[in-house]
Amino acid sequence: MQKRQNKDKKSESHIMDALKYFYPIAWKAHKSYFFIGGMQVLAGAAHPFVNIFMTPLIIDELLGERDIQKLLMYAAILVLGNTLLSLASSFLGVTMEKYDEKFQNLFTEQMSRRVMELDFQLTEDKKALDQIEAARTGMSWYSGGVHGISQQLFNSIAAVMTIAGVVAVIAVKAPVLFLITGAMLGVTAFINSRKNKIEIESYAKLSKLNRVFGYLGYEINDFRFGKDIRLYGAKDMMVEKWEKYTGDSIKNWKSQADRQLPLSIASVFADVARDFGSYLYVGILVITGKITVGAFSQLLSAGGTFYGSMQVLAYSVQEMIKRTGYAYEYVKFMNYPAAIEKGSRHVENKPHTIEFRNVCFTYPNTTVTVLDGVSVTLHQGEHLSVVGLNGAGKTTFVKLLCRLYDPTSGEILLDGVNIKEYDYNEYMQLFSPVFQDFKLFAFSLKDNIILNGECDDSELDGLIEQVGLADKVNSLENGRETMLFKAFDENGVEPSGGEQQKIAIARALHKSSPVVILDEPTAALDPVAEYEIYRQFDTLVGGKTAVYISHRLSSCRFCDKIAVFSGGRIAEYGTHDELVDKNNGIYAEMFAAQAQYYR
Repeated sequence: MQKRQNKDKKSESHIMDALKYFYPIAWKAHKSYFFIGGMQVLAGAAHPFVNIFMTPLIIDELLGERDIQKLLMYAAILVLGNTLLSLASSFLGVTMEKYDEKFQNLFTEQMSRRVMELDFQLTEDKKALDQIEAARTGMSWYSGGVHGISQQLFNSIAAVMTIAGVVAVIAVKAPVLFLITGAMLGVTAFINSRKNKIEIESYAKLSKLNRVFGYLGYEINDFRFGKDIRLYGAKDMMVEKWEKYTGDSIKNWKSQADRQLPLSIASVFADVARDFGSYLYVGILVITGKITVGAFSQLLSAGGTFYGSMQVLAYSVQEMIKRTGYAYEYVKFMNYPAAIEKGSRHVENKPHTIEFRNVCFTYPNTTVTVLDGVSVTLHQGEHLSVVGLNGAGKTTFVKLLCRLYDPTSGEILLDGVNIKEYDYNEYMQLFSPVFQDFKLFAFSLKDNIILNGECDDSELDGLIEQVGLADKVNSLENGRETMLFKAFDENGVEPSGGEQQKIAIARALHKSSPVVILDEPTAALDPVAEYEIYRQFDTLVGGKTAVYISHRLSSCRFCDKIAVFSGGRIAEYGTHDELVDKNNGIYAEMFAAQAQYYR
């Protein structure tokens, strides 16, 4: 019992937390929505009373004096009232629907910003990814967003107002009708609560399933995977997986429908029992002469309205609870805890020294130590080459340097201070990285280089010249304004791998951070282009600090120091000349193995 009460309190807290989060934002963005909603409530609450009050007058007049003028007046009021209120409700409803898209766009934009601001390590965390999917579907498909929740709130208010009116009518002439209606309402409320519970349980299972389902649907239709799918005959495998998860999704929905079916049937029988009891009771009142035939019609109408409004109230409250529960997943995501500690210390504008001090690192939810006791110091203006076999920890070293992750143990110092103490955004501004898996966007060449920065045309042309893209750009009809890829422009260009790499390098240089990180910068370049990048390396980086990761050891000649990673440790450290002649040295063996192909 105590457990159930705690669960109910927790659910109520989630409802209030969701409403407190969404409504201030919605009110600030679109106040008029709520005024229109208030007008819709009034129109909806008033509508049933046109029939309740006018129909018995018409019936009694037909059975009594049959005054034509009165009948015409009553009929005119009935028809005109219903018409005007129906038109008003429809117009207001359509107007409110227009706000639905605005709210969806507003909260989708907020969620997108939050996703892009999320600590990087959470983008590789299963729980965080599942929470993103739960937030996305919970806010759109399942809750209907602010409009979906508000409609239930407005329906509840309109139902309460209608109930207050019909109660007065019923209480005076047929109070027993309350007992009949109330009993059946209790049954239907219980049925709806069971159906909602089943739906919520089903939703919990769908969160992970929807993410996999959506991923497969995206991959199958994404042209970027076209070559691999065709050349490796992956079509059948992709379709089979799609069918499997489609089947799992259908099974989940079928299970929900099967469990809800008996409850839906029970709800129909409850409605039949209510109608039978109401007609029997009110009919007896007419036969015994306690009410007129007109009052008979009025009471049945009032009783039906009372029952329907109570159902609407119960359903709307339950639906609002359910929908806010789904939408609360969005609130949970927007308040998702940070994965790394962030300080407030300002990064000074001066030459910097970065030190790794006995740094160890294990990726979250794994047991393999990727870095083990790494210690190295990087001084301002120094060019460090990081080499080693695949899996030695080179890229992980860079991720820690950029604070995409924090060390499991040990510490990283900037000017003698742990980097956790610095303002996170200011620290991130220290680095201009080009990662192995860098991304270009389906925007213009210019946009891909400057991103959120500013750059005049002469400076941009200089960057393009520096990285060796001038001839290519000059050959394009729209020059630097040319769209990359054909996702949004059929005249967009498809840069080669090497050209994409150069664009990414230009982007890093434009950021003009004091530390440049090049993670396999020439992996997609041919030997001639590779040589040009190496030859211009000192010019491109200038007096900035540089961390250069490469498998091609000829690049190490351009660096002041070389750190050789092996088994998560720095096995060797020194200059090219110091390491290349070291007996049985890892670097010496790697260099000799590569050099034979160039002799």
